[in-house]
Amino acid sequence: MKSLVAYYSRSNITKKLAEEIAGKANADIEEIVPKVNYQGKLGYVRGGKDAMSEKVIDLEELKYNPEDYDVVYLGTPVWAGKASTPLYSYIKQNADKFKNVKFFVTAGGKGFDSTLEQMERITQKPQSTLTLTTKEVKKNEYTLEGFVD
Repeated sequence: MKSLVAYYSRSNITKKLAEEIAGKANADIEEIVPKVNYQGKLGYVRGGKDAMSEKVIDLEELKYNPEDYDVVYLGTPVWAGKASTPLYSYIKQNADKFKNVKFFVTAGGKGFDSTLEQMERITQKPQSTLTLTTKEVKKNEYTLEGFVD
């Protein structure tokens, strides 16, 4: 089974998890890079505003076509109770190309349910989900067993 891990990470927490998932799943990995700057304090505020309005933004060119994969792992941090704007934009632009999806979501503490519901609404029901707090990822207090086949 051919797998792709597509993710966005502003603070490298989701990136750390994405790289570990890709390694365990022997998957290709696609970092979603926005053409909008979400770094720093101003970027943080812009990100929350864009996420709340479900804004679709332009992304840098992608290396992989999700249509070529049996399963796509979609990873995002929670922004204002929603998927990050870059991942949301990726999903909206590729929604008809996913055969099967799995979601992994990171957050400071809350917003998991609303983020998962949003992602499912614009793609499909995931085969499985993984939700972890920033603290759990930083301290390696999790397992990928059952999430990565």
